[in-house]
Amino acid sequence: MLVEKLGREPTLVELGMTGAMWSEHCGYKSSKPLLKLFPTSGPRVLQGPGENAGVVDIGDGLCVVFKIESHNHPSAVEPYQGAATGVGGIVRDIFTMGARPVAILDSLRFGPPEHPRTPYLVGGVVAGIGGYGNCLGIPTVAGEVYYAEPYADNPLVNAMCAGVARQSEIIKATVGGAGNLLMLVGADTGRDGIHGATFASDVLDERSEERRPAVQVGNPFLEKLLMEACLELAKTDWIVGMQDLGAAGLTSSTVECASRGDAGVILHAERVPRREQGMSAYEVMLSESQERMLVIVRRGYE
Repeated sequence: MLVEKLGREPTLVELGMTGAMWSEHCGYKSSKPLLKLFPTSGPRVLQGPGENAGVVDIGDGLCVVFKIESHNHPSAVEPYQGAATGVGGIVRDIFTMGARPVAILDSLRFGPPEHPRTPYLVGGVVAGIGGYGNCLGIPTVAGEVYYAEPYADNPLVNAMCAGVARQSEIIKATVGGAGNLLMLVGADTGRDGIHGATFASDVLDERSEERRPAVQVGNPFLEKLLMEACLELAKTDWIVGMQDLGAAGLTSSTVECASRGDAGVILHAERVPRREQGMSAYEVMLSESQERMLVIVRRGYE
């Protein structure tokens, strides 16, 4: 299919980008038919599926922005960072829409308490959730925990965040048409998290520990700075869109914004700030380094 559309053999970078976007984590090929069974519209629903988060009207020109997302596989092999970056990612989904995050919630599933790995997983996941949220100044206000045999080697870590915004200040993830500038802001790009999207779509087995490098490493203090900067930007007319860099990194964020803006994008991968020497274009495009945001600057406000 890829050869047919390109009219030639794809490059290594193109293969990597396609593989990441084709993963279950990014493409929802298996779960989309099930997700479509849920109601997504109503008199107070301002934004349903298709954006970084859902938006519900609460009156007086205000709205609640919320989303829940899983970070299961990363938490299974590296519980602290897996859970912490799950929180970081879900928080970015909220403030990238111009809403201030005010609450974190989580739904957790672990194996039986007597299972040898359960104390290790519980301790790491709970510490990761609390540690990241506390550094941002966002409280964990609710959650639930269940222990059962099916989750002994495959814990479920679902993080949710809710934020509040003025309806007039909601920001969408779009390039907004031709002529606008894409700007990558936040952390430098490293080699952490490469193939994280495909790892999240894989089967956990005895070799999963070898995938530890695919788990992202978080820096909540930098995310706090990024959050405040993005919320300030959202109140101006300098930008037309924002998108956080999560699964599949720069690949997914640019593809999603271009698709919603019905336009193409020109990327200069060599200009991406790196924190490691000798990174290839493949690594730059698929890195899942945390605390990064794609800001689409309105033409004339560069």
